Amino acid sequence: MPLANRVDPYGDLNSAPSRGLFTGNRGCLVNERGEFVRHHVGSLWITCMLRFKDWRSPLRAPGHWTPLFFLNDAAALAAGHRPCGLCRRFEYRSYRDAVGKSKNYSPSASDLNRILAGERLARGRGMKRAADRRLWPADADSLPSGTVIVGNDSVPTLLNDGNLYKFSFGGWIEDGPISNGVVDVITPPTSVVALRNGFRPVIHKSAGSP
Repeated sequence: MPLANRVDPYGDLNSAPSRGLFTGNRGCLVNERGEFVRHHVGSLWITCMLRFKDWRSPLRAPGHWTPLFFLNDAAALAAGHRPCGLCRRFEYRSYRDAVGKSKNYSPSASDLNRILAGERLARGRGMKRAADRRLWPADADSLPSGTVIVGNDSVPTLLNDGNLYKFSFGGWIEDGPISNGVVDVITPPTSVVALRNGFRPVIHKSAGSP
């Protein structure tokens, strides 16, 4: 059975067959028996390449960061993660610079961690759920491609190139064109700023991306 290390756009941990395009971490999430007992530790939430050099990390080792898996950048950004500054250095700099355009300075990694930590969910180290997410309202037609909103039946839904796509761990499912109106946004405001200012996320091919 797959481990509970697949992350949905709300940031919840799930068991699912598909790993997705990226890994990442938010600290050590297991106890001394390798059981998942935490939602996160600290404010460093990053998205990493599945393979980098010849490095390998155990999936549930006590005292070691716990690898998580994401369908794509859009899902990871919605969950509150940012690109890793080591294995995804180009993407990290692009994200940082896009955020900086709205702030007139270049934020450090620590700045980004702190800002995102205040935007994604309530404090705590327990096993949180979607109800703990900090959502925010916006006009749908004002949001950039790559943003994830709350769709019908609370399903995370991606806005991409004028269309909506419902989330599943195996890929996005087309859900028709974007309509006008105010929606609840899952992707943190800072990551929406990055998307609006030129950060180009890697989107799974199921959402019409190459």
